[in-house]
Amino acid sequence: MIKLVTVFKRHSDLDLDAFERYWVDRHAPLVARLPGLRRYVQSQTIAGGYRRGEPAIDGCEELWFDDREALRTLQGTPELAAVQENETRLMQPSTRREIVTEDVVIKDGPIPAGGVKNIELVLRLPEMAPEPFHRYWIEHHGPLGASIPQVLRYVQSHTLCEEYQEGRVPSLDGLALTWFVDTQAMRAAALTPQYAETREDEVNFVTEPLDFVITRERVLVG
Repeated sequence: MIKLVTVFKRHSDLDLDAFERYWVDRHAPLVARLPGLRRYVQSQTIAGGYRRGEPAIDGCEELWFDDREALRTLQGTPELAAVQENETRLMQPSTRREIVTEDVVIKDGPIPAGGVKNIELVLRLPEMAPEPFHRYWIEHHGPLGASIPQVLRYVQSHTLCEEYQEGRVPSLDGLALTWFVDTQAMRAAALTPQYAETREDEVNFVTEPLDFVITRERVLVG
């Protein structure tokens, strides 16, 4: 399957409580009606992420479909039009970034009930071509991140090669998704030598600083 990912900041008219209610109660039912949708997950930045100012994003939507043809079939449908129209009341349009990705499972562990999910917004080094970037991320950096003991599950969402055709530059080259039991486990992970080695390797292939948010996810479909 492929995955349509959208990251965004909430509309300026919505405080955090209103944003969550609108996203879950008003927007999610529209997304759930999209033809061909196989799975739908919302990941919302936790309250603690606002203690030091505004985080990089307030939310991330992940929508799984069978293939590219399913996405093409979706275009022009009234269901998609309803979702797009509703997005204008949920998101700040200038902050909305969308990519089409394929998941690579690096560490196939469980998603903990009530756990937290770290989302890193990945941009490759400008001088690095897409193909060697994605290969390095999987083959070299992936095992480093998977070695961190507190990481229960680790998935890389890679922007599809088709998104780079004809000189196009995607808004993101992918997402790094890692799951932990809780934020305390995340803090413990940051003290490990495996974490230090993983961070040291980032300068070899990604643009720093790497924006990230700590979220909790809601599975709406699938």
